[in-house]
Amino acid sequence: MLADTLMNRIAGRRARIGIMGLGYVGLPLARAFAEAGFTVSGFDTDPGKRAALLAGRSYLKHIAAATLAPLVEQGRLVPEEGFAGLGACDAVIICVPTPITRTRDPDLSFVEQTAHAIAGALRPGQLVVLESTTYPGTTDEVLRPILEAGGLQAGQDFFLAFSPEREDPGNETYGTRDIPKVVGADDGDSRRLAEALYATIVPRVVPVSNARTAEAVKLTENIFRSVNIALVNELKVIYDALGIDVWEVIEAAKTKPFGFMAFYPGPGLGGHCIPIDPFYLSWKARAHEVEAAFIELAGEVNRAMPGRVVAKLADALNESAGKGLKGARVLVLGLAYKKNVDDTRESPAFALIERLEAKGALVDYHDPHVPVVPPTREHAALAGRRSVALTGEALASYDAVLIATDHAGVDYALVARSARLVVDTRNALAGIAATARVVKA
Repeated sequence: MLADTLMNRIAGRRARIGIMGLGYVGLPLARAFAEAGFTVSGFDTDPGKRAALLAGRSYLKHIAAATLAPLVEQGRLVPEEGFAGLGACDAVIICVPTPITRTRDPDLSFVEQTAHAIAGALRPGQLVVLESTTYPGTTDEVLRPILEAGGLQAGQDFFLAFSPEREDPGNETYGTRDIPKVVGADDGDSRRLAEALYATIVPRVVPVSNARTAEAVKLTENIFRSVNIALVNELKVIYDALGIDVWEVIEAAKTKPFGFMAFYPGPGLGGHCIPIDPFYLSWKARAHEVEAAFIELAGEVNRAMPGRVVAKLADALNESAGKGLKGARVLVLGLAYKKNVDDTRESPAFALIERLEAKGALVDYHDPHVPVVPPTREHAALAGRRSVALTGEALASYDAVLIATDHAGVDYALVARSARLVVDTRNALAGIAATARVVKA
């Protein structure tokens, strides 16, 4: 049987694994399978990634080049040119972006394009797994028809499953090989094969009854975070009006050993998951005439935070220096969406800069992990800007410093004693003596 043949190849590490998309999800996954003894073919539409890997370089800061170069040299990790090598792969895992449109509708164009590429090379006995976060039903409603268009049937001629990615770039405790994998498929052979494949690289595989359930698991994880972040962001606004420090409240509340989990406020949401994934479910809910009011409300609260931060900065600038934002020089500290990484996807820092400049402010940024603003379709006007040096003289030249990301490598003591005004959205200056006026936002 086809399933038994593939199962034996997986068990003997003879299966060739294809990874579609070598970004924040695909590259660490490709490395994990290669380190486990498989031969991995990496596919990506960006030729720069292939060139970097062949040259022994890593284009992701949290993935060390020293861990990739030997795998490429040994032929364990093969950066492919084009998609001609898909037919040689026994398992193909899809790790491409799933953004949303400006109207917050799912954009599955990358998944669909990838599916058509796979369909052109699909052969009996292959396993296809979708990892990209999406709404429940994508695997069987979108991916499966494209793959079956050539006449092969899922669960019979080839195998199809969904296993949500759980990457957390920069997390030093939990990497790809430390995090359990959820696996769902609509037939037993597909589920068993996907379980067996991931069991070679992770400590635990959690099977669920079907692909839709697995798709819902990922959305639930991210909606949980989105809603709780929205809650603490709203509490920050309320407590600020009451003269209460929300950071002190959270630190005290988290001493309770049960019934409370600490989440922290910020200037907005960033990353590819939390600002986007909840709207995949709310879109699907609307298609079934169900209102996802809680999810939508959390999104509204989180999206409002950059505006609140800019208003707070404007008030503080007026109170401390008697001037408005127009013509004010502002330094934004941190461009990445979270600390200690170079990932700027959906970073609230972009919204802060754009809002400040729309009001006439002159804005620079400093980020030790992002020396140059990368090109993005959402913030094209900011592409190419460079991080400025962080010196006492430079800090003193700005009317205000806005801390958007609390990177560990920033000298906050220097900021506290050199800046005139600091608006701190991350509580980065907690416990640091400051000569600057410090406003929490």
